[in-house]
Formats: sequence, C-alpha cells, structure tokens
Amino acid sequence: MSDKTQAIAAEVLGALSNVKQIEAFTRRAGGLSLDEAYAVTAALRNLRIARGEKPIGRKIGFTNRTIWDEYQVFAPIWGDMYDTTVQSGAKTLALAPFCEPRLEPEIFFRFRDAPKAGMDERALLGCIGGVGHGFEIVQSLFRDWRFGAADCVVGGGLHGAYVIGSTTPVPQNADALFAQLSTFEIEILRDGEVVDRGQAPNVLDGPLSALRHLVELLADDSNNPPIQAGEIVTTGTVTRAFVIKPGERWQTRVYGLPLDGLDITFA
Repeated sequence: MSDKTQAIAAEVLGALSNVKQIEAFTRRAGGLSLDEAYAVTAALRNLRIARGEKPIGRKIGFTNRTIWDEYQVFAPIWGDMYDTTVQSGAKTLALAPFCEPRLEPEIFFRFRDAPKAGMDERALLGCIGGVGHGFEIVQSLFRDWRFGAADCVVGGGLHGAYVIGSTTPVPQNADALFAQLSTFEIEILRDGEVVDRGQAPNVLDGPLSALRHLVELLADDSNNPPIQAGEIVTTGTVTRAFVIKPGERWQTRVYGLPLDGLDITFA
C-alpha cells in the first residue's frame, strides 16, 4: 500500500478514536479517488485488526435514492462493521463516541453461505440464513456532513454503531419472504411521534438489490475481500437519516415483514 493510503488510514483511525472531525480528503491538495478510498478501507481494517477488533460484516450506505441530493452522493458506498461496533438488543446507547450522529432504520442479512458475483436476488436470498431489522448510528468525521463519496468511504462508510433488533430465519420455501422484501414499509418515531415512513423500493428497489450491488462491487475490488459465510450485511436506510440527541427515544414499526420494531433511548 502507498504511503498516502497508510497516512490517511492512520489519520482516520485517530479521528475515530478521539471523536475528532477533520478536513475532507477530497478538498485537500491532490484530492482522493474512490479507488484510493477503498484501498484506505483495507488499510484501516488492518489497523483495527491490529488493535484487537474483528470485522464481522459490512454496511452499505447511500442506497436510498431519496437522500442523494441532500448529501450530494449519487451512488452506494460500503464500509466494514466490527465486533466493537455491533451489538444486539441494546435499549440505551451513549452518543458521546460519535461525531454529529444520525439514525437510520435498516434491514440486514446474516449469511449462511458466501454469495457469488453473478447471482440474482433470488439466488442471493438462498445464501442467507436470517433477515433482521436494525438501527445504524452513522457519523461524519467531516463537519456539517459535507463530503464527497470518497470521504464517506475512508470515514469507515460513515459507520458508527449498529444495534441488532429482531431477526427471522429464511425458510426453505422463501417465496413469501422474497416478495415481502420488495414491498415492506418502516415507520420511525421520535418520542412517540411519527417523523417518517419509508418503503422497501427506497433501498435501490429493495434490500436484496442493494446486496446484489455490493456483491458485484466487491467482485471488482482487488483490495477488499468478498462477503463470507457468517457475515452481517446491513443494506441502508429505508427512511431519511435523522439527527439524534441525548434523552430522545426512537422507535420503529415494521409493516409487511415478520419483524418486530425497535425501541432505543439515547444518552
């Protein structure tokens, strides 16, 4: 890896560890391309493994086309998730470790078998052991959420934390679940009041389509490994992303999928 790649990875890790915002790399002299950014992803992963963290999955970001104009990012990106950033069933979560945190309600997949490039959505579902609903806490190392796509990538895919909620196993005959994954809706509430309602097609026409995009993207990536059996992949926000503050209680209601909603209070 180049000296530039290693230097950016070290700067990002320092910023994440110290909850410190930095200047966007795309606005610095020399800029930063997406290919360079994904090389940084690999270098950052090596640094995190070296300090004892274990990669356990991926997050896909910017799959929701309805927010592209807001963030000026017009294609999906991805980042790693770790055993230190993913937890199950949390009812409270402190926000102090995150820079300008926002909340996203998402659908995730837990892989039983490794998917392969060229698979369609139905074949991909056949590799999945469980479907679940989670909250992703995203953050921006770049002030006021102003960045380019490459900055999102080197910033860990904007990943801060992931809270796993209810899951359902994929049955042998998954016809009903396959259909539901392209039609479900999620309602999100803040302190008991509905603030948004999102539909499955917001996520690149459905979470399985978002997953297919990631599998194909990784097939062309010489720096990062393909998805492996046992990994969790979360597919992006179904609604808009919302600023979150200590003391707020956030909940979801899921319609059209056999999954319970989420309920979390931030400290």
